[in-house]
Amino acid sequence: MSNRILVFYGSYRSDRMGIRLAQFVVERFAARGDDVELIDAKAIGMPMLDRMYKEYPKGDAPAALEKLAGQIRAADGFVFVTGEYNWGMQPGLKNLTDHFLEEWFWRPAAIASYSAGRFSGARAAMAWHGTLSEMGMVVISSSISVGPIAQTLSEDGKPTGEGGNALARSFPRFADDLAWWMEAARAQRERKKPPY
Repeated sequence: MSNRILVFYGSYRSDRMGIRLAQFVVERFAARGDDVELIDAKAIGMPMLDRMYKEYPKGDAPAALEKLAGQIRAADGFVFVTGEYNWGMQPGLKNLTDHFLEEWFWRPAAIASYSAGRFSGARAAMAWHGTLSEMGMVVISSSISVGPIAQTLSEDGKPTGEGGNALARSFPRFADDLAWWMEAARAQRERKKPPY
């Protein structure tokens, strides 16, 4: 059985480098036979948070929110591809996640971070770990960190140079870790209804 994975990306910048990592992740999971989809906050045109999805009367949520809520509920797991802005999270990706809460519950999440420099978005990844846990996800221990991204992935998301080779070698463990947790969570949800 293939896993249904949503890959979230949230940069709104005109010269987006992180899309390379998002493409890499999508392609690698698809090559493993997973049902994977990129959710690009900029492409969706996600508005700034006014009301959470659950705060709208049933049937009154904007169409983009309604569709995304269904996609999240149907997923087995998530990958958050995050850049680092001034030691912190990208606001576009954080804004997207904050529109939802219960939809995230009882599924695993993985973090893939990047930056233009040598720290590879590690500080943003650390911030995301606590946030995703608070939102009801189990954050896997494996992570991917890419930097400098322009020297690690080509414009079409293909590994290049020594950094790209290291990324390609690290992906299977990252994917295996997420797959194990997705399968475990799915089996548990089928066995027993979540307590809330």
